[in-house]
Amino acid sequence: MKVKFQSTFLSNLLLAALSCTSQVWAESFQNTEDLSEDNPSQLQSIPLLQSLKNLNNDKQFQAPYVHELNNRFKVRTLFVETKDLPMVDIQLTFNAGSARDEEIQKGLFGLSSMAAKLIREGTDKYTAREIADVFDQSGAQFSAQAYRDMFVIRLRVMSDPKKLEPALAMMVEVLKHASFKNQSISLAVSNTNVGQKQLQENPGRLMDIRFYRTLYGQHPYAQPITGTIGGTQKVNPEHLKKFRDQFLVAQNMNIAITGKLNPKEALDLSERIAGNLKQGTQAQPLPDPQFKDDIEVVHIPYNSSQAHVIFGHIGPSRFTEDKLALEVANRIFGGSGFNAVLMQELRIKRGFTYGAYSTFSFSQAPGVFSFRYSTRQDQLLDSIQVAHQAFINFVKQPIDKKRLEETKSGMLRAFPNKYSSNATINAQLGTIGFYAEPCDYLATYPEHLAKITAKDVENAVRRHLHPDRLTVVVVSQTLDKEELKAKLKANLVNTVTPDGLMSTP
Repeated sequence: MKVKFQSTFLSNLLLAALSCTSQVWAESFQNTEDLSEDNPSQLQSIPLLQSLKNLNNDKQFQAPYVHELNNRFKVRTLFVETKDLPMVDIQLTFNAGSARDEEIQKGLFGLSSMAAKLIREGTDKYTAREIADVFDQSGAQFSAQAYRDMFVIRLRVMSDPKKLEPALAMMVEVLKHASFKNQSISLAVSNTNVGQKQLQENPGRLMDIRFYRTLYGQHPYAQPITGTIGGTQKVNPEHLKKFRDQFLVAQNMNIAITGKLNPKEALDLSERIAGNLKQGTQAQPLPDPQFKDDIEVVHIPYNSSQAHVIFGHIGPSRFTEDKLALEVANRIFGGSGFNAVLMQELRIKRGFTYGAYSTFSFSQAPGVFSFRYSTRQDQLLDSIQVAHQAFINFVKQPIDKKRLEETKSGMLRAFPNKYSSNATINAQLGTIGFYAEPCDYLATYPEHLAKITAKDVENAVRRHLHPDRLTVVVVSQTLDKEELKAKLKANLVNTVTPDGLMSTP
C-alpha cells in the first residue's frame, strides 16, 4: 500500500520552502486609519447595548456537522467542513500527557512537558531556525502542549496547497525526528527551575500542587504537569526520544480537522499524517487512584494577609454516565457566578470572600471535584465552616426545580461558544475523539441537557459528592489542624435544614 508524501517528497517540499526569501511589508501600516478624531464622550455602544433587549431568546444555534472519517490506518478522525475562511486547523491528540512520564523511567516528572517545549527545537536534518522559517513562510501556526491526559499538536495554515504542504511536512518531520539536544534540555531545565522558585511566591499554585499530591499519592496524576526540579534534571535526550517513539505514534492518537476542505480531502490529509508517522501501539489504561474515606486537613504556612482554601476529593472519570448531571450540579453549587450556592453563602450573605468557585475535572482516570476561595486570616475558620456546611446541605437537600431550569437555560445559551470559531470547533473535536465520545455530541447536547431532571441531579450528587471524605488544604499564617477537623466533623452531625434550623440525627 503506497502512502503519499514519503521522505523524499518531504525533503523536497521543505527545501523548497527554506529557499523562499522573506517578503518585506514596508507599507503595511500606511493605510491604518487615524483614530485620533474619536470622541470619547459619544458612547456609540449604548444603542448596541440597548438593542440587546430585542434579542430573540428562542433563537437556535446550529451545531456543526461532524464527519467521522474512515481512516484506513484505524486512527479516529473527526472533521468539520467550514467555508468562510481559506484555513485549515489540524489537531493531533496523543494519549501522552504527564500521566505517562514515569512509564519511561521512574521519577521523570515533567518529561512530556519538556518534550512539548523542545519538539520544534531541531531535528537531525533541520535546525530550530529552519523549522521556524518553514512555518513562517507558510503563514502557519504550530504549537505543542502537554496536559495531564493529553499531548496536543496544533497546526493552523492556509488551505492553499502551496502553504499547507510545507507546513504539514514539517509537522510530521518534527514529530518523527525531533532530536532533543542537550543544549535545549539545559535551557528548559533552567527555565523550569526559575518557574519552580517563583511558585514559592504564588500561594494558589502551592495549594494546587499540594492538593493533587495529597489526593493522588503515588498515582500518575499526583505530580504537576510541568514537573519538578528533581524530575526535569534527570531528563536526557534518550528519555525524550523514547517518549517520542513510544507515545507520539499513529495508533496512540486521534485526528481533528476543521477548515475549507471537503470530506474526501480531509480523509486523504488524515491518512497522509497517520501513514507517515510510526504506527506504534495504544497506551495502556491508567490505574484507578485510592479513594480516601475520611476528612484530611493539610496546612501550608504562608505569611500573607489573605488565606487560601481548597476543598475536594477524587470524583468520577470522564466516562461516567452522570457527567452531564454533575456539570449541571456544579453550575448550581459553584460554577455560575453570583447565583451559585457558594457565592451566596460566602460572599453575598457574609462578605467572607470576593469569589468562590467549584469545578469538576473529568479525565481518563477518576478526576477531581473541588471548590476554593480566599479570605482574610481572621475569617478563615468561620468561612471554612460555612463553605463545608453549604456543601453538606447541597448534597442532602432537594434540588430547586426553578433554579435547575435557570441553570440549564444558561448552559444552553453558553454552549454555542464551544463551536464559535474554527479553533474552538477543532478543540472540541480533539476532546470528543480522545475521550471516545460520539461524533454527534455537539448536535445532541441540547437534547440530552433538556432531559436532565432534578432527580437525575440529586442522584448524581449523592453518588459522587462526599462531604465526609474531603481533603482540605489551607494556606495561612497559622492553623490548628485538629481543631478544624473537629469542626468539620461536627458539621456532618449537625445539619442545617432548609428553614435554617439545626438538626441532629
